[in-house]
Formats: sequence, structure tokens, C-alpha cells
Amino acid sequence: MTLQFKVEGGDFSRAGYASSSIKKTLKQLGVDPTVTKKVVIALYEAEVNIVAHAYRGVITADIDKDGIKIVLADEGPGIPDISKAMEKGFSTASPKVREMGFGAGMGLPNMKDNTDSLDIESVVGKGTTVTMYNKFN
Repeated sequence: MTLQFKVEGGDFSRAGYASSSIKKTLKQLGVDPTVTKKVVIALYEAEVNIVAHAYRGVITADIDKDGIKIVLADEGPGIPDISKAMEKGFSTASPKVREMGFGAGMGLPNMKDNTDSLDIESVVGKGTTVTMYNKFN
């Protein structure tokens, strides 16, 4: 099963739509609640990163009997230093994003902590692709 969602940068009113939809789907499929929670946490963080930092993006989730692979591809400024961005508390969020309660610098670390595998590829000035995978068993 493949699910796809378009995300617009700056549209905080819809931030979380993809993660909420995927949560419902995983519940319907009877996926272990602990795994579902991890998937939703990681996906929500990634989804908010697109809204906060990119112009737009696409989230594609492929679900099979063994697990879920989620690819988030955005068009945006890219991440100049991925290892620095992985440090807890490091953030490039704008003051406006921080005023809304986002941008604490925990997004990428939370994604790493809640996935079985996480890969981040980024080209400055072009965008970022995040691939995350969670096993169901």
C-alpha cells in the first residue's frame, strides 16, 4: 500500500495531516501501538520540518507486511551540515517559527530515536530527502 501527501511550506494549519492519516491507517492494519507511536513521532517531526523550512514537499509512505518506509522529499534551502543539524538543540528555525512553539532543535534527533533506519540527503539551495524505515515486528 502506498500513501502520498503534498506539504506546503509555511502552512502550519495542515502540519501533522500526513502523520495523523498514517496513524489511522496503521491502527486499521493492526500494527503494534508502540511501533505506530514511533512512526507517528518521527513522521510528525519530519513533516513539521518541511512546513518550517522548505517551500514544499511530498511524503510517500510504502507499507507492506514487514514495515513502513517513508520518503519525504522537499524543495527548499537544504541542510548545509547534516551532522550539526543532528545535534540536540541545534536549530535554524526563524524567530516566527519559534514563536509558534516549533524550532527547538529536536526534530532530527527525535526522528533518529524513533526509526529503525534514517537517511538524510541534502543539497544546499535545492532541497532535502529523508528516508525513514520502521519494522513491524
